[in-house]
Amino acid sequence: MALLEVENVRRSFGGLVAVDKASFTVAEGQIKALIGPNGAGKTTLFNMVSGLLSTETGQIRFRDRRINGLRPYQIARAGIARTFQNPSLFLQMSVIENVMVGQHVRTRAGIAACCLRLPRQQREERAIRDAALKQLDFVGLAPLAEASAGSLTFGQRRMVELARALATDPALVLLDEPASGLNNKETGDLGALIQKMRGAGVTVLLVEHDMSLVMDISDDIVVLYQGTPIAQGPPSAIQNDPRVVAVYLGDDQHLS
Repeated sequence: MALLEVENVRRSFGGLVAVDKASFTVAEGQIKALIGPNGAGKTTLFNMVSGLLSTETGQIRFRDRRINGLRPYQIARAGIARTFQNPSLFLQMSVIENVMVGQHVRTRAGIAACCLRLPRQQREERAIRDAALKQLDFVGLAPLAEASAGSLTFGQRRMVELARALATDPALVLLDEPASGLNNKETGDLGALIQKMRGAGVTVLLVEHDMSLVMDISDDIVVLYQGTPIAQGPPSAIQNDPRVVAVYLGDDQHLS
C-alpha cells in the first residue's frame, strides 16, 4: 500500500489551470522527486497535499485516509510535514525555540496549564526542548541551539526549517526546493541529510530544480508539464525519456 496517493487532482486559478489530472503515489521509505519547468504546478501540488489549497477534483489519500479537505494542522498531525522555498523562521527567537514550534501539533497541555505553569506542562516543555535538540543534532546544528535565528547563514536557516519539520514527528516530509540558494558543498550535505532521513524512517517527496541532486538521491521521479504528469519512473528512465528531454529543451512537437 502506498503511503501517499494523489489521484486525478485538479486546481485552477480563474482561467488558468495550474494542475490537471495529476496522479502519482509515494511508497513508504521512498525518496521521490517532483520536477518540471517553472509554472508546471509543482508547488501548487505541494500546497494541495499540505492543505494550503483545496482540490477541485480528485482525491489525496495518506495512509489510506482521505486528507483533501482537512486543515493544514490536521494534515501535520496526521504525519505530513513540509518546508518552503524560502525559509520562514522567527528571526528574533533562538534556533531551538524555532524548532520547538514544530512540536506544537504534538502538545497536550492546555492554556490553563501553561498559564499556571503546572507540573505536567513543565514536563511537557522539557520533553519538547529535548526533542527539538535531538532534531538539531540530526541536522548538525546542535552547537547553535541558543543562537538567534537571525544570525544564521541562509544555508543554516534551511537546516533549522528542516529540523522544525522533523520535530513534528512526520512519516512524510515535503521539501520544496530545499537546495535553492545553497552552494555546492551545502547541496552535497543536503543530499546526504535527505538520505539520512530516509534511513531514519522518514519518506521524502521533494520539488527540486537541481537535477544533479535529484538524479543522485531519488528512487523515483514524476515529471510535470503544464500541470499534468508526462513521465514517471526511476532516474535512468527519466533521463532518457524523449518527452522529458523535449520539456527541458523547449521542443513541444515531441510531447504528443
